[in-house]
Amino acid sequence: MSSRRGGGERNRGQGGLAVGALLIVIGVLVLAGEEFNLDWSRYGWPMYVIVPGIVLLVLGLAVPNEAGLGMAIPGGIIATVGAILALQESTDTYASWSYAWALVAPGSVGVSIFLYGLLHRRLDLLDSGLRTAAVGLGLFVGFGLFFENLVGIDDGGSTTAMRDAMPFLAVVLGVIIVIINVLPRPRGSSDGFAPSQGWTGGGGSTPPEPQVPVGDGPVEPRQS
Repeated sequence: MSSRRGGGERNRGQGGLAVGALLIVIGVLVLAGEEFNLDWSRYGWPMYVIVPGIVLLVLGLAVPNEAGLGMAIPGGIIATVGAILALQESTDTYASWSYAWALVAPGSVGVSIFLYGLLHRRLDLLDSGLRTAAVGLGLFVGFGLFFENLVGIDDGGSTTAMRDAMPFLAVVLGVIIVIINVLPRPRGSSDGFAPSQGWTGGGGSTPPEPQVPVGDGPVEPRQS
């Protein structure tokens, strides 16, 4: 009981430490902007979305428990939304939200999980993150192929390069997703299955014989 309580207090302490570090980073950025007259708007207003997302993602990746994963996933989502907004702002292609949402979720969610598993050596998170990110990319390309090439949602916009690339991306990502789903999924202790415990009788004695039912009668030992 005491070890469980100690682990919970440790997790809360690390989560509070990450939140405190996040506040420090934000405060430093604000003070630096005021001291050196930095104009963040010259990089585009989406930078106000990208920077907090990246900060939250990095802090989440640095926390070695599930609280860190809970910070990294929202950070990845926020940063991805900001990056998409920056691209749409520079190309005036806001209609691409009809399929760009797939890069936010599940795409960025899978990437955040994959990065967390990579940094903390969690094979289960590596596998699930990679599969989730692949699904997100597949949805992005699939819906993009439909809306851009078939429907033509932005014929007057500057998405010609994206429209030309969609068929090739669809083929490549389709092959990748099929290969990923064919590969066996790694199993570890995190799958919820405890390793089977062998018979550990001492004194050199032999393990008990397995019991098998005989008809409708009582259980009798199997004869070797």
